[in-house]
Amino acid sequence: MAKLHTSEIKLKVELDENRVPEKLTWSAEDGGINNEAAKAMLLSVWDSKNKESLKIDLWTKDMPVDEMKIFFHQTLMSLSDTFMKATQDEKMTATMKDFCDYFAEKLDLKN
Repeated sequence: MAKLHTSEIKLKVELDENRVPEKLTWSAEDGGINNEAAKAMLLSVWDSKNKESLKIDLWTKDMPVDEMKIFFHQTLMSLSDTFMKATQDEKMTATMKDFCDYFAEKLDLKN
């Protein structure tokens, strides 16, 4: 029997005295990433037993609002792509992408 490979992703959150994130770093050795800085992160996991999504949403107190808007837009676009890969539902993916375009337009993110 072949030996299984284990891969680990590490997140480090430095908090201020009020437990507000000041610094976020992450590492993924298999991806060649070691203690890379980040200003925000969104992590979702699926709890199959309870049929619910569990999540951690963090951003540093110095994350600019204009960058947060871009981060959300790119995340929504990425989720649309992931939804397509997971379901092959072209019609709903197109609807999601339409919403992403609307989102970007309303936030004036289109160049």
